[in-house]
Amino acid sequence: MLSTVVASSSVAPSVVVARRLLPLIINTSVRSFTNQSFGSGNNSGSGNGGFNNYVPSTLNFFQREQLPTNTIIRFVPQQTAWIVERMGKFHRILPPGLTFLIPFLDKVSYVQSLKESAIEIPSQNAITSDNVSLELDGILYIKVIDAYKASYGVEDFKFAISQLAQTTMRSEIGSMTLDSVLKERQSLNININQVINEAARDNWGVECLRYEIRDIHPPQNVLDAMHRQVSAERSKRAEILESEGTRQSKINISEGEKQSVILNSEGQRQDQINRANAEAQAILLKSEATAEGIRKIAKAINETPGGEQAVSLQVAQEYIKEFGNIAQKTNTVVVPSNLGDLGSLMASGLSIYKGLNKTFENASKK
Repeated sequence: MLSTVVASSSVAPSVVVARRLLPLIINTSVRSFTNQSFGSGNNSGSGNGGFNNYVPSTLNFFQREQLPTNTIIRFVPQQTAWIVERMGKFHRILPPGLTFLIPFLDKVSYVQSLKESAIEIPSQNAITSDNVSLELDGILYIKVIDAYKASYGVEDFKFAISQLAQTTMRSEIGSMTLDSVLKERQSLNININQVINEAARDNWGVECLRYEIRDIHPPQNVLDAMHRQVSAERSKRAEILESEGTRQSKINISEGEKQSVILNSEGQRQDQINRANAEAQAILLKSEATAEGIRKIAKAINETPGGEQAVSLQVAQEYIKEFGNIAQKTNTVVVPSNLGDLGSLMASGLSIYKGLNKTFENASKK
């Protein structure tokens, strides 16, 4: 009997404590499940909890990403930041790896991916400075650099940065002409990226790595005008190239004719020089041969006895022979006045020969 009383007295307090804690545990579990299942669309669960904080979402229960449940021991994935709230207030950011949470007090309210992600910017209309309506879409590459600001600085940073990119794109397009938009797409991307980073990096903890315009769709009439412009430009280039080809062809032909004339004149000049050199060489050879013959004749006359008489006789014969030739070849006949006196005629011929000899002798002495 005593043992039964002792046992009952030792068990009764634990049973009482269990009965008192059981409703509290059930109530806390229900609140945690409610906040995680019916919370806002950005995976937040701050506040007092319960159905009073329910915000409608476009995603159903199975489509919405669930927040990690507090199971005391958790493993945080790499490149992921878990925002922990303790009793509804920010407590800490869990690093990757093993971590411990206090049950009922700690709750993972936000999960932010630290990887680079791409956000598709939907198609929108923008008007250029020359009043041309364009339809553009793009892709935005972002990365969370501060998980605290990305969670508490803005309700939904992806939606906010997408809207900021659209408004910035319209503003930048409005300050440029159509030709500038088509030619300076890279500078347009850089300007939009700078404007987004000025607002998102310090306030929202999100960095815009790059922004790329994917497609630009001008109106159909503008496309037709651009096609006509391209066709006209190509026709102009073709005509210019054709005229340049004709001009160059004529220049080449004239240059060829000029070179041909120059080469012909050079050839003629060289031919005349060669002919003159040949004639001079021939005259020189003839004169040398004549001089050599005269020297031999003079030597023979001087060394041969009776040579002068033989020369005188030869001169007289040639003199008379030439008079005969004059009468045969022309109608005009030169008749010496003393034709009947052949002796005087021969004597005059010999006197001419002797006079020439004296002249050569005097010249040689001098």
